[in-house]
Amino acid sequence: MASMAAVQAKQPSFSVLPSSLSDFNGIRLTTSVQYKRKVLHPRGALHVSASAAKKILIMGGTRFIGIFLSRFLVKEGHQVTLFTRGKAPIAQQLPGESDTGFADFSSKILHLKGDRKDFEFVKSSLAAEGFDVVYDINGREAAEAEPILDALPNLEQYIYCSSAGVYLKSDYLPHFEIDAVDPKSRHKGKLETESLLEARGVNWTSLRPVYIYGPLNYNPVEEWFFHRLKAGRPIPIPNSGMQVTQLGHVKDLATAFVKVLGNEKASKEVFNISGEKYVTFDGLAKACAKAAGFPEPEIIHFNPKEFDFGKKKPFPFRDQHFFASIEKAKSVLGWKPEFALVEGLADSYNLDFGRGTYRKEADFSTDDIILGKSLVLA
Repeated sequence: MASMAAVQAKQPSFSVLPSSLSDFNGIRLTTSVQYKRKVLHPRGALHVSASAAKKILIMGGTRFIGIFLSRFLVKEGHQVTLFTRGKAPIAQQLPGESDTGFADFSSKILHLKGDRKDFEFVKSSLAAEGFDVVYDINGREAAEAEPILDALPNLEQYIYCSSAGVYLKSDYLPHFEIDAVDPKSRHKGKLETESLLEARGVNWTSLRPVYIYGPLNYNPVEEWFFHRLKAGRPIPIPNSGMQVTQLGHVKDLATAFVKVLGNEKASKEVFNISGEKYVTFDGLAKACAKAAGFPEPEIIHFNPKEFDFGKKKPFPFRDQHFFASIEKAKSVLGWKPEFALVEGLADSYNLDFGRGTYRKEADFSTDDIILGKSLVLA
């Protein structure tokens, strides 16, 4: 039997900085779609009681989404185990987290060390431990989910973190859960995992976030803007800057993951999860500045086709309109985002970048290429 241990680590405490709030919250596009539910339960659905304490396995859980999700689940009284390779601390005190809160969490969180691509180990270790619910936060391919399902034939619920990137690019937005998907997208493995879960007849739920932001974000979303704002540099944005996109706070995503646990309405369903409002690229640059207390930035628009950046990306977002409706999650789950855009960006800045912590060093090399040409043209 694989061994598991509660983690009792001690880290220095932090205090919470006040958030810099603003009335800038992006732009709202509304829809009038209503969701009607059948009275009958989906075929093959297993009824899980969210109020009952569950033995929960989180695949991953030490980087971003899982850090917040695991805390929410422990507070709900569930027994939570993280399956990781053990390269990162299983429990680390978060900025703003009290000593007593961290001590309570670290005394309860469990760890199962292993590589999820070692399928035989996954099957043997999970079968030995037994779990009621699996949260698959870091799964990318269907083959990674199969040994989990094989090991847990009596699994009550499989909750999967997919991506809104699975949708086929369209002129008709926002994306709805019923929209066409792109089997050739770089997220095709997530689509195939959803299909596998359906084919295996398990009680599954899949969440499709758009761009995720918040403290400890390892993707260069808000951090990309904060680096340039702190350095007092112009913000290079492709083309018109009027491309519309959408960001959702990591804590709101974690809350949605908790909402689907044991929720019969979530059985065999897909839900888009993100922020309430949409925002343009230019608007996002301004929102980041307001959230962090910087002056409104100078924005430089550029045509990506006029440059050769090699393998480097000059901008962290896909250069297109990209946003999804969250009405289904609001209507069916009773979930609603807590964070408005600037408020959420302030939360991220104050609890992370504003404290001098970030995931990647600033790299302005592509900016300098763009600005160099802009100066010549001027």
